[in-house]
Amino acid sequence: MKYGVHLPNFGAFGNARVLAELASDAENAGWDGFFLWDHLLFCEFDRNDHVDPWVALTAVAAATDRILLGPLVTPLPRRLPWELARQAVSLQNFSGGRLILGVGLGEPTEWDFRYFGTETDPATRAAKLDEGLAILTGLWTGDTFGFSGAHYSLEPMTFLPAPSSPIPIWVGGAWPNRRPFRRASRYDGVVPLFHTTLSTEVLRPVVNYVAEHRGPSTVDFDVVVSGASEPDGTGIPPGIESLASWWIEDISPLRFGWDWPDLAGEWDREALRARIVAGPPR
Repeated sequence: MKYGVHLPNFGAFGNARVLAELASDAENAGWDGFFLWDHLLFCEFDRNDHVDPWVALTAVAAATDRILLGPLVTPLPRRLPWELARQAVSLQNFSGGRLILGVGLGEPTEWDFRYFGTETDPATRAAKLDEGLAILTGLWTGDTFGFSGAHYSLEPMTFLPAPSSPIPIWVGGAWPNRRPFRRASRYDGVVPLFHTTLSTEVLRPVVNYVAEHRGPSTVDFDVVVSGASEPDGTGIPPGIESLASWWIEDISPLRFGWDWPDLAGEWDREALRARIVAGPPR
């Protein structure tokens, strides 16, 4: 199993220089991945500094050599897919092929979508997500590509450069909703969210469902779970490594029992950094 850290792009971490320093700490401590949230506004109490995740991830790539990186997850339905395609290729090529692109519908819709006049209907966002993924993968081929859908339309074009190496796509979704997991089965990984405590019993139906829809395949597929642990492995559900390929460590005040509105308050940045420096729970 690989181990990554997952940080908000706001609050104490709403600064690209700070995130680049933390990414260097993470790489030196032996973590395999460094992933950022992607929010414009997080809640009605939000008075935090925010940083654009693509600017921050470029700074992270410049400050590191080995660690994998990416947004987890970026809400593709509120982004223009051709602009995201360009950003992703630019970062993939700049980083030497270290990008993993996490995508999903995006939450919370109230502040991250409605405040900006962006569509909040889940069915519409799901349709835009599917069209956006088709556009991303089509443009990344480097071949002539055009698209006509209900939400997006592209004239045939050649979109260069192509990625220096394939960009893995992880798809997030809340179980037991089935559609996000059928979607994930067509790409490179799944990031399941649960409304209950993570365990092998909770995760196994997700793994089985995605495997059923993937069918026979020799291509690697990631199952990505998250939580709060200690370096000795305390906090990771027993046996979870038999089902998951990635553990993503929560590096936010939520790991200390905060509720979502509390993220607008002051954070103990040094305690959060200390968890990164302590290294992965191998």
